[in-house]
Amino acid sequence: MRKITTLVFGMSIAMLLASCGNNDEAKKAAAAAAAGPQTYPVFTVNAQSTELDSDYPATIEGIQNIDIRPKVDGFIQKILVDEGAVVKKGQLLFTIMAPQYEQEVRTAKAAISSAEADVHAAELQVNKTRPLVEKDIISKYDLQAAELTLQSRKAALAQAKAALANAKVNLSYTSITSPVDGVVGSIPFRNGSLVSGTSTEPLTTVSNISKVYAYFALNEKQLLDFSKKYKGNTLAQQMKNIPPVSLVLADGNVYAQDGRIESINGQINTQTGSASLRATFPNPTSLLKNGASASVRIPQKVDNAILIPQKSTIDLQGKKFVYVLGDSAKTISTEIEIMDLTKGKFYVVTKGLKAGDKVVLEGFQSLKDGTKIKPEEKSSDSVYAEIKK
Repeated sequence: MRKITTLVFGMSIAMLLASCGNNDEAKKAAAAAAAGPQTYPVFTVNAQSTELDSDYPATIEGIQNIDIRPKVDGFIQKILVDEGAVVKKGQLLFTIMAPQYEQEVRTAKAAISSAEADVHAAELQVNKTRPLVEKDIISKYDLQAAELTLQSRKAALAQAKAALANAKVNLSYTSITSPVDGVVGSIPFRNGSLVSGTSTEPLTTVSNISKVYAYFALNEKQLLDFSKKYKGNTLAQQMKNIPPVSLVLADGNVYAQDGRIESINGQINTQTGSASLRATFPNPTSLLKNGASASVRIPQKVDNAILIPQKSTIDLQGKKFVYVLGDSAKTISTEIEIMDLTKGKFYVVTKGLKAGDKVVLEGFQSLKDGTKIKPEEKSSDSVYAEIKK
């Protein structure tokens, strides 16, 4: 009997607790119903023209990068410039001590003097022989022999002069000048260093950076997409329609002057699957250096673009969704498709939204599809303020 009484008492307690729990839930539901729908910020989607930027890593090179190499063997006598110096075409950079070439010049000059004396002697012999032949005192063959000797002596003189010219050229190679206006690169040698025309390492490099080339690459798909964006029947015509491009420097700042894409390699690199492009930028202040890294930024204009903040989207199983405000202020979970390019912190929607749709801006982590909300309208100007700066 006691056991039955105890069991009945326990069941009564359990029922009492369950009743209390149900009352709590009922109270919460009643409180939520009394409070009404939760407030969420919403904004109206606008269609607007915008410009998207594509950045591609690039390497900077001067329009001329010339290795300065010795043409003769010898020791560096003087280094007349420093690394980073701005030089003019024809300016003396190095002198090489090679006394053998000075000796060759002196020897060639002496050979010319000897050859000139031989020519004079041969001319005298011809002048002496000719009247004797005319008087039939000696045979005409003697005159021919004298004339041949004169011809031989003149040939020897011409050869001596050619040797002098060659010796002077070799001697001039001991003074190394800049072939272009530009900036001197690193100088790995010092005074007294032995250099040779066969050395693998140049004395220095002179870079003409009045303009620079920015080399970057596009993969095959990007190249096809790129060619479809611009009008023209030929590649040359399409390049003329490409808008000016900008250069993003290593510190993140944009270079002050725009450039233009002037060359697209006609072959795909089979190892990298990409093609090389070249943009040219003016460089009047020599800010851009040969070998520097940067990014080429190519603009793309999009008309009637639907832009939404990235914070207004939800990622779910590789897809993107937004909450659109439907009838009776109920939310509709809507899938959208976007472009690969972004506009700052905004996505460009290609499918799923249209101008005039109202989208929940943020704070929807606990929101569910079909939930009735109290919309708090945000002005489009405030939402898109970042884009309009």
